[in-house]
Order: sequence, then structure tokens, then C-alpha cells
Amino acid sequence: MQKELTHEPDARRYVLRVDGDLASVLDYRVLGDSIAFTRTFTNPPYRGSGLAGELVRFAVDDVDATSDRRIVPSCWYVGEWFDRHPDRAGLLDPRAV
Repeated sequence: MQKELTHEPDARRYVLRVDGDLASVLDYRVLGDSIAFTRTFTNPPYRGSGLAGELVRFAVDDVDATSDRRIVPSCWYVGEWFDRHPDRAGLLDPRAV
């Protein structure tokens, strides 16, 4: 199984492909000095295999490495991801917590 994680800034999304197939998507909106992760979706055949978590980690790492923005977890899944990874809570927008 070949996984490919990418950032598609023109589409305002992060994508995880498995063997070339679109498996999971994380949409976002830039809000000035913050970035809102608005929706996480995994195609049904790929659900339950941890791909959404991998994609969120990739997106969080990318925001951390490439900007000073803080993350607004507008999507319930992203909020739960941060609950499971309290060591990354410093990346959250304090106005959204």
C-alpha cells in the first residue's frame, strides 16, 4: 500500500492518497493569523484504518513548520485529535479553546 500525503493550497486542503486513490481529505480556511480545519472526510472503503489521524498529523506538522498560524479545530475529528495529542495543544488558537 503506497500512501501519499500532500498539501493542495489552491484547493485549501490536505490530501492522503492510497495507491493513487483519494482516501482522506482535510479542508481548511485561513483566518488571518489562524487556520481553521473545517472538515475531515475519509472515503468509506478506507475508514477505520487510521488514515484521517495520519492526515491531521501531517497537516498540523505542516502548519507548525511553515507558518506562525494557530489552529482552530472547527471539525469535531480535529478537536478529538488534539484531545488525544495534548503535547500539540500549543498550536491551538487560544481564542478557539
